[in-house]
Amino acid sequence: MIKTVNRVLLGLAGLILVVVGGAVLATGLGVSVPSWWPFDGKDDVLLSKADRTRWRDEGWWWPTVIAVLAVLVVLALWWLLAQLRRGRLAEVLVDSGDGEGALLRGKALEGVLGDEAEALDGVSDAKATLTGRRTAPRARLRLLMEPHATPGLVLRGVSEGAVAHARTSAGLEELPAEVRMKAVKHRAERVN
Repeated sequence: MIKTVNRVLLGLAGLILVVVGGAVLATGLGVSVPSWWPFDGKDDVLLSKADRTRWRDEGWWWPTVIAVLAVLVVLALWWLLAQLRRGRLAEVLVDSGDGEGALLRGKALEGVLGDEAEALDGVSDAKATLTGRRTAPRARLRLLMEPHATPGLVLRGVSEGAVAHARTSAGLEELPAEVRMKAVKHRAERVN
């Protein structure tokens, strides 16, 4: 979802900047522009002095300008932090008992979780993803279920098997897990 929003926002921002920048450049170079364009010559400006100073003496003007700019800065920072945040957990901090701790690669734990879940009866394919913080990871498992599988039994097998083993082996007090199950879609086959 966030990838789609990012692509749409970046595309719109880029398109607006290219169109406005190109039009300003074309006008500055002396190319003719449509009649509705706010300025039309090399010596013309986008905002005249009267336009720039029009609202300066109004009591609401500066608080409004500052509030709008503050909202834009907060939204830009939120967007930047959303880009820097990783979708997956790179490492998990394991309590080694000596007070130092050890780091376990997130991909390794994801692989073990996925392989153990895939070994359950009725599971065709399993993918695991770790999110959260390295001291408090969360697991997300996506299971592709065979038609004969019983979801309740598979869920119990995942929680008592794969998730429990991962939690105890990493020395975690808890490992919350979200399990999503999807049925395998088999192609119809012609029978003679």
